[in-house]
This record gives sequence, structure tokens and C-alpha cells, in this order.
Amino acid sequence: MTSTALRDRLIALLEPLIGQLGYELVDVEANAGRGPGMLRVYLDSPAGVGVDDCERVSREVSALLDVEDPMPGAYTLEVSSPGADRVLRTAAHFARFRGERVKVELVEPRDGRRRYTGTLVAVDERGIALEVDGEAVAMDFAAIDRARLAPL
Repeated sequence: MTSTALRDRLIALLEPLIGQLGYELVDVEANAGRGPGMLRVYLDSPAGVGVDDCERVSREVSALLDVEDPMPGAYTLEVSSPGADRVLRTAAHFARFRGERVKVELVEPRDGRRRYTGTLVAVDERGIALEVDGEAVAMDFAAIDRARLAPL
């Protein structure tokens, strides 16, 4: 299974559980394979995320993973808040941070450029627009490989 397929499978598996617990799944990072594996789960909530929240979600996620066994081999589970450079994965994530500085990496280069950093000025059902060096740059969600906040 590719790392993208594993990530997608983990998101599909964990997002409903984490939502039922009252949190938002921001992203997952899965590193399986040679050596000890690692699964990092990033969550958020309007009230913020503390150590008790991470422990609660970790217990529930661990129980689900024991049953579903989506990762090959042994791994360590970490649950944490997304941090200042949080990943933007869904249209709702982008909409919440309109007006903020964002770093985007495209799947394929556009005019020889794959990375853009600018102010997130628009979000709709198809994609986003960044203001980069005084110009608007529109991007469809399908063209975005990775995006995260880029605080100064």
C-alpha cells in the first residue's frame, strides 16, 4: 500500500471516531515499513487541545486501531495539536484561515513553479486563491499536494 493510500485509509477510519469524541481530525502522518513505525494524529477543537484531550483520543484511537489493524508491523501512536504551521487538508480548513499566510505545494509544477507562499484570499468549492507578490494565483483542490499555514 502506498503512503498516500495508507494516509487516506487512516483518515477515513479515524475521522468519524475523532468527530464523535468532539474533535476535528486535522491530519495524520504514517511512517510504516522498515524499523519502528510511527503514526501521528493531529487534532483540533474550538476550545483548543490539551494533554488530557490527547490522552483521551489516544486511548480511543488505539482501541480502534487494535481492531482494524490498518498499519503493517509495530508502530508508535502519537496524538497532538496541529501547531502553528498546521496542515490545511479540507475546504473547511482553508475557509477558516482565509486572510492568513499559507504555503502550498502543487502536485505538478505550473509554469516551472511548484511551491507558492502567500495570503489566502479566496476559497470556494473548487479551490483557493492566494495573493503572491501582489498577484492572485488560483489553484484547484485537486492540484494541491500539500498546504499548511506559514506564520511569519
